[in-house]
Amino acid sequence: MTATDTDALEPVAAAARPGRTSTAAGLFAQPLAPMLTVLGVAVLVFAAISTARTADMIAALWAANGLAVAVWLRSGRGFGYDLAFGGLIAFGVLAGEFLAGNGPILSVGFTALNMLEIVLAVWLARRFAPTLNLATVAGACRFILCTAGVAPAVAGLAAGIFLLLTRGAPFLPTFQTWWFGHALGLAVIGSFFLALDMRAVRAMFNPWRAAETVLTFGLLIVICVTVYFVVDMPLGFVMVPVLIVIAARLRVIGVTAALVVISVLSLASLMMGAGPWHLVIGDLSKRAVLLQLTLLFGYLPILLVASLLEEHDRLSARARAGQLRAEKASAAKSRLLANVAHEIKSPIGGIIGIGDLWSTGQLGPITETQAEMAAMLVKTARQVEALSHDLLDVARAESGAVKVEMRPTDIPGILEDVRRTTAMRPEARMLSLKVICEGDGLVALADSQRLAQVIDNLATNAVKYGAAGGEVLFRAKRIYDGVRIEVSDKGPGLSPDKQAQLFEPFNRLGLERSAIEGHGIGLALAKRLVELQGGSIGVVSVAGEGATFWIELPAA
Repeated sequence: MTATDTDALEPVAAAARPGRTSTAAGLFAQPLAPMLTVLGVAVLVFAAISTARTADMIAALWAANGLAVAVWLRSGRGFGYDLAFGGLIAFGVLAGEFLAGNGPILSVGFTALNMLEIVLAVWLARRFAPTLNLATVAGACRFILCTAGVAPAVAGLAAGIFLLLTRGAPFLPTFQTWWFGHALGLAVIGSFFLALDMRAVRAMFNPWRAAETVLTFGLLIVICVTVYFVVDMPLGFVMVPVLIVIAARLRVIGVTAALVVISVLSLASLMMGAGPWHLVIGDLSKRAVLLQLTLLFGYLPILLVASLLEEHDRLSARARAGQLRAEKASAAKSRLLANVAHEIKSPIGGIIGIGDLWSTGQLGPITETQAEMAAMLVKTARQVEALSHDLLDVARAESGAVKVEMRPTDIPGILEDVRRTTAMRPEARMLSLKVICEGDGLVALADSQRLAQVIDNLATNAVKYGAAGGEVLFRAKRIYDGVRIEVSDKGPGLSPDKQAQLFEPFNRLGLERSAIEGHGIGLALAKRLVELQGGSIGVVSVAGEGATFWIELPAA
């Protein structure tokens, strides 16, 4: 089919789109497509009967039904449309039968059998493969099994009975040749015309793609001619690598076109008595069955490889688009956080200054109650200020604006500094804070300032949430290729569900209304800072037995 023929199918295909009425009138409003289809069916019927009969009256390759089914499925539906289109297809088959020299009884009988197969294939495809999408493995398998497996088997049984009663032909060879030959035509020709669309045709106008197509198909034709017409050895397996290359480069449309080429050339060699087929002991029908099985089970599965690759392409494109949207959303969120943080910092600084002046009496004499209110005001303002700094750090970390200076960092020294800072906090007065360093050479490649910020955050959480346990333990030890830092407490611990949500920003695990202060972004920031230093962070905890937060960094 040429690009002009494909263009002719577009108006008919448009009639089947949602929102358009698909009727017999719509079919004849654009008569070129059905006329070309009927003409193509008649020509293919005549060609198959005239050149490819192998089992009395049955042809080894029947392409007409594949063309009819593909165009019918792509054009439209509706009772009036199906009735009109089915009538045209029946006329084309009947005309081809008469042109090939069959008598009235055989022509009408074969027309009825072919229409049974075509109608059944169309119904099965609409029922079990409604998307007609060969670019997915599921779609390709459903179409091939329904149209090329079930439909020709049913029609083959009827054909075997019909020829047994009318001509005394043996049932099994008739059934086998019909089933395999028609299955081959439906699977190869039907898939080719279903895969053919304007995008594939337009892609051929790309010079590089056109050159690639010409080279690969030229190589395929040379190999087919050599295997089927020059040598007498069974070397059909050498075409499999070429088919795989075509599947990798040209996808479904390329593989279906290649299967058409292989089917035509192999059938031509069979009917001419050339190639490896004469090595098979038996009559022409047995050789035809071998050819059909070779094509169906040796080469047709490559179509599924092409479908898998095309499905992977589509999913990859969808994933890239989703990633791009997520990155844009994350960038917008980071800009919003940064703007909010900047907008908060300026007025909060003024509030803190006024609160300090008020609490120290520099704005005039104050009562004890007023002094407490001023201290509360300053404390709350400083919490908001700390939140703005955290928001700004999160925004910078997510946007990649945080720069880390990686250098050899003494881990025991940082742990001791954090322990001393933590011990000065009022809420840590009743806690035992210990540092345990296991072994020597506990030097990691890290940004000392950012690492101290992360460990201080973990220590703050251990003091706030694990104070009931009475102890916070800082531990450092060597691991296989780095240094592991642990901050442990003896608090209530974390359930597995809470551990899964632990590093999500603004998630306080249901403690929003508790007396423990926090904003739920410290651990999210800590995770990002550790990852920027090439490390990893996590938690080990059992409910009721405390929690151990760990950091692993590469050794210096």
